[in-house]
Amino acid sequence: MSCLIGIVRSELPDLTNRQMGIMLSVGLAPGPHTVRGLAERMGVSKPVVTRALNKLTALGYLQRKRDRRDGRNIFVEITPVGTEFLERFNQLLGEADQHAQTG
Repeated sequence: MSCLIGIVRSELPDLTNRQMGIMLSVGLAPGPHTVRGLAERMGVSKPVVTRALNKLTALGYLQRKRDRRDGRNIFVEITPVGTEFLERFNQLLGEADQHAQTG
């Protein structure tokens, strides 16, 4: 609970669980990542992933890149801004854990 309160109080944007799931998948799991692969991992449809990606790309956290070898494939990659978001999120998790341990 203290972690979520910390996020609400922070400068970080409120992400949905789907958006956060995609951020964590792309940021922490080895790639390459595709819309199809992310949809399969999360057990949702491709349009659900696409809508979440639209928001995450608008925030500058993720980017889509076309496969040079097969132009039909689109890869999803984390950006430096997205990496900073996950680092800040991790910091808030650590602070919440530390607070729970001490108090």
